[in-house]
Amino acid sequence: MTTFHKRTKWLLFVLVALTGISGCKKFLDTNDNPNLASNASVELLLPAAQAAIGHALGNPLQIHGGIWAQYWTQNPTSSQYRSLDQYSVTTTSFDRPWRMLYSDAIADIQEILNLTQGKAASNQYTAIAYIMKAYAFQLATDAFGDVPLTQTANPAITNPVYNPQQQVYDSILIFIDRAISLIDVDAEVHPGSDDLIFQGDMEQWLRFANTFKLRALLRLSEVAPQRAAAGIATLNGSEFLEDDAQIEYSAVGGNQNPLFSEMLGLSRVQNLVASETVTKFMTQNRDPRAEVFFTRYRNTAGTIDSIIGIKQGSYRTNTRIFSLPSATVGANARNDQSANAPVKFMSAAESYFLQAEAVVRGWLNTGVSAANLFRQGIRASFASYNVPGVETYLASAPAAQWTEGMESQIEAIITQKWLAMTGNQGFEAWTEWRRTGYPDFFTVSLATALGDERMPARLLYPSSEVTRNVNFPGIRLIYEPVWWDVD
Repeated sequence: MTTFHKRTKWLLFVLVALTGISGCKKFLDTNDNPNLASNASVELLLPAAQAAIGHALGNPLQIHGGIWAQYWTQNPTSSQYRSLDQYSVTTTSFDRPWRMLYSDAIADIQEILNLTQGKAASNQYTAIAYIMKAYAFQLATDAFGDVPLTQTANPAITNPVYNPQQQVYDSILIFIDRAISLIDVDAEVHPGSDDLIFQGDMEQWLRFANTFKLRALLRLSEVAPQRAAAGIATLNGSEFLEDDAQIEYSAVGGNQNPLFSEMLGLSRVQNLVASETVTKFMTQNRDPRAEVFFTRYRNTAGTIDSIIGIKQGSYRTNTRIFSLPSATVGANARNDQSANAPVKFMSAAESYFLQAEAVVRGWLNTGVSAANLFRQGIRASFASYNVPGVETYLASAPAAQWTEGMESQIEAIITQKWLAMTGNQGFEAWTEWRRTGYPDFFTVSLATALGDERMPARLLYPSSEVTRNVNFPGIRLIYEPVWWDVD
């Protein structure tokens, strides 16, 4: 059996398990999680945890991030995501991503750590589990702010306390460092096809851990720059990702991309259309990636044949002229190839842009200039989707030019990161916009319910926590920034 088919087999198993999980589970109640049966093994728990994170990242977080990072907006002919365009979401909108991260992923990860504790032969599983734990907690805290952390390891605690986001980030970095200390690229015992991301390649996991640590530390750039600088300095001489870290999906046997799977459940209604924010910028820069991330709008008269977006929140208009997201990013309900779109945990392009920013800030020494890392990030983005014309783009596109001055260079890096993440890393792109303010040309939705030029800065705590957790810290408003968002 080939590696791909083995991975597909594992993915089918864990997706079936995930779809059977009730939406009414108690917080971290292992009695309700079929993956935590008494005879569960790390070989079953690892893919289950990765699939749960992939589902959260590729479905609810991708949709929210994709709209709020202004890649997509609501189709005027349908209505599923109007509340997102209005910024008028309610607590019930976030029960699913919370459950996927906590009751599914983090619970499975903790069980892996329990099963491998004190077993040196299982060190590589332990290392991956710590990386996945850090990753899941970063998603949770970047989305919601203060979240339960210290009491999540005990399934008997159904009302966990909330920990400050600063403490969560301290723990994320501790988890990553523990993983790095355990990784042995020559270990004889390591995962295989049960690892849905790297199939047990521990060299890749080491690169991932280093790159993820860089991402986590840069998240602190505005709120704790000295902490960020000191942490990043420990990464000098490290090797970073040069390949996309992703879960691959298939149209075979119910293994579809999680966003496309939701579209199938919504009877193939095309709710998402191209946003003018990104399509206009790509058109101005003659960016050939637009042809990959979006479909062309073609009218019957043959007078229009181009990539066209509409303004955020313009679903109340009567416009019918717009492009759709492509199957390449899993967001085209009309194209079955959407089923094959991967969910990217981190991309090679992101890796280079993270390094470029750290070098610009004077916090990292890679032996490569920030300008060259910036260009490598653009090349990696083009290469990931086999887009031709990267050298022409580098030579002529205004957005691809390296400028003078640190702030101007950071703006160029983050803007290119945003372009690279079009439709494939929506949540991370929105998160980086919150951290840096770039791109600086986002527009407030025409349908906003907030007024005063406010825009979403967090997800709301889920109704399951509001109504059931006696330690719930209180309602937060959607425009209240999280701890690291100090702008």
